[in-house]
Amino acid sequence: MSFIGNIIWLVLGGIIGAVVWFLAGVLLCITIIGLPFGIQCFKIAGFVLWPFGREVEIGNFGACGLILNLLWILFFGWELACFHVVVGAIFCITIIGIPFGIQHFKLSMLGLVPFGARIYGLGII
Repeated sequence: MSFIGNIIWLVLGGIIGAVVWFLAGVLLCITIIGLPFGIQCFKIAGFVLWPFGREVEIGNFGACGLILNLLWILFFGWELACFHVVVGAIFCITIIGIPFGIQHFKLSMLGLVPFGARIYGLGII
């Protein structure tokens, strides 16, 4: 069932979202300062491309991860999290959209604190 959900997700904008996250990662990786943030954008791009059947776990990120998460929240994270919460709530209005809304709620967690977050699950079958 997750395979079908991922295919529908790709058709309805998953490819565009993944490309945007990938390009943001490339732009951030151009500078040395933006390199850790670019790597997190690549992680999010992979999750946006194939979210069904995968889970996000916010884990231990240490002192350096705490500082980077605070910078991320300040500059990018809160806007991304709010966007995904609103889009997820809109999807959850209909019964058919609930699975897609849940994926946006996962993206809001990952978009808020990506440092120390772990994505697990194959997501293929």
